[in-house]
Amino acid sequence: MEATNQEEVQLRHVEVDVLIPKMMREKARELCDEQVQAFTHCCKDSGFFMVFKCREENASLKDCLTKHYQDPVFFEECKKEYIQEKLEFQRTGIPSKQRKQKLPASM
Repeated sequence: MEATNQEEVQLRHVEVDVLIPKMMREKARELCDEQVQAFTHCCKDSGFFMVFKCREENASLKDCLTKHYQDPVFFEECKKEYIQEKLEFQRTGIPSKQRKQKLPASM
């Protein structure tokens, strides 16, 4: 029997412990773009001494990412999105990456 409701979908251990957290990391990195850019810029400018010179930027980035990683609401949002992608894959047989690539570019 196929599950049609998100609450009925049974997630495997690997999905809950690996795939959804991976999605959370990717989304958190997008949400913390300002801190990521500041840290990247600092590292490029500092070279070998980045360990010492970029402590403040690194701490800011870690705080931002950790805030998202530990947010249960954010986890539920990513879980719902993962379930939607999983159901769509079950329906079409096409992975989400390929579906996104096949969309025509908007002008």
